[in-house]
Amino acid sequence: MHSTSVEARDARDEHGAAVGHPREMVAILDFGSQYTQLIARRVREAGVYCEIYRYDVPVAQLRRPNVKALILSGGPASVYGVDAPHASREVLELPLPILGICYGLQFLAHQLGGKVERAAEGEYGPAKVEVQRTTGVFSRFEKGEMLDVWMSHGDRLSELPAGFEPLGASASCEYCAIGNEASQIYGLQFHPEVVHTKRGKDILEGFLFDVVKLGRSWTPASIVDQAVAAVQEKVGPDARAVLGLSGGVDSSVAAVLCHRALGDRLTCIFVDNGLLREGEGEAVERMFGEHFRLNLIHVKAGERFLDALAGVSDPEQKRKIIGRVFIEVFEEEARKIPGASFLVQGTLYPDVIESVSFKGPSAVIKSHHNVGGLPERMQLGLVEPLRELFKDEVRAAGEALAMPREVLYRQPFPGPGLAVRCLGAVSAEKLRVLREADAIFEEEVRAAGLYEVLWQSFCVLLPVRTVGVMGDERTYDEVIALRAVHSTDGMTADWARLPYDLVGRVSARIINEVRGVNRVVLDVSSKPPSTIEWE
Repeated sequence: MHSTSVEARDARDEHGAAVGHPREMVAILDFGSQYTQLIARRVREAGVYCEIYRYDVPVAQLRRPNVKALILSGGPASVYGVDAPHASREVLELPLPILGICYGLQFLAHQLGGKVERAAEGEYGPAKVEVQRTTGVFSRFEKGEMLDVWMSHGDRLSELPAGFEPLGASASCEYCAIGNEASQIYGLQFHPEVVHTKRGKDILEGFLFDVVKLGRSWTPASIVDQAVAAVQEKVGPDARAVLGLSGGVDSSVAAVLCHRALGDRLTCIFVDNGLLREGEGEAVERMFGEHFRLNLIHVKAGERFLDALAGVSDPEQKRKIIGRVFIEVFEEEARKIPGASFLVQGTLYPDVIESVSFKGPSAVIKSHHNVGGLPERMQLGLVEPLRELFKDEVRAAGEALAMPREVLYRQPFPGPGLAVRCLGAVSAEKLRVLREADAIFEEEVRAAGLYEVLWQSFCVLLPVRTVGVMGDERTYDEVIALRAVHSTDGMTADWARLPYDLVGRVSARIINEVRGVNRVVLDVSSKPPSTIEWE
């Protein structure tokens, strides 16, 4: 959730910069590349903290003493275009090492007196680059070495700026890599951040460690230590905080981390909406109440949610009702906690980037995944201990907190729960059927060793009934659809080619063991054009 509370803004200024951040870091300027987040991921994987800013971030934000280097991202524009994104010329005059990638190279070359023009033939896809000088970004290579890289450009640098020399070339691009050692400014026409550039890691680390001479200070242990310290500083020595615990990865890691910071001054409210999977409510209570010994309130509100959903078939209306009732229940419970003045949320860094990136704020926010509106309604300060982290870093922090793998690597589960997997109106009986079928599917997927291989695997109860024969009797029962997909971020997905014997086992078990089901079908559609969830 993107809050408008004062406390939410205190953590960062209007440009997304962390205020008073002591950690040494690399600033990445986003010129609109689809790979900007990937650059940040690669830098952090190398053990260096970084943050993404819009290309037009005020230069004052980059003059902070903890900013040690700049990376300029790629982008789809031409630097000589009328509406091309141009950072301030002052950016290139900062006493900082700079690495420009694709458009970033063209921007810095154009600004410093070089010439960029339309290429006779653009380069898109794999290419070979010959290392001509083993310095700067190529400090970890040998002269004459041929590198497999990934190109994506229609313009090219035809004249070098003064003080620069070529470091690498391809058959069709004379200046694939350039550098000015005196000013520590380097540029690459290709993308070192993508997996198709085979030794992209060595190129980026050459810049980070050999040019900038940074240390590897961004580790799971340091992430936890710094987040704990930040929570303690924000909440202070006496105030209390509340957290909406769902059992998902983000809220679970945020809960354990904040418990380490605040102890019993943190209260976790687990709103059991009756739309969870088989045994999930009890599992959350065992894990966080008994194992981690968190101060946990388990609110069993299933009947309240089902009453509000009675007769409602429209999926968007279902989501709104569930979100509204969740807020009502959470607010009622939170108000019972004396001295609760902060709300903990599991906001991640991609959510932060979305609001300050080249593309601007997102038009749609799925508020049902969190407690939207509560900081303002209840005058709560906002604590977001994960807001600097990508998903894989959240899991790494969870491992450093000794959290079990089944919590950290569980598949994504929709905020509205089984309500959006039970098509049409929701009822207690339909939820029973769906829960039992889903439990069988998960059990078999785990037994086949595929649970963590798949992005998601689940059952959907269809709003139709079909004729069947069980024994010598005719049946007219429900249909279950099996959905399993591969994905990296949920934005796109391909249907998983599950082994036929696994599908057969699951089908047979569901039909034989789940009362009221006589047919199982397999969803073989990808996203796009379909969505992962059916509603």
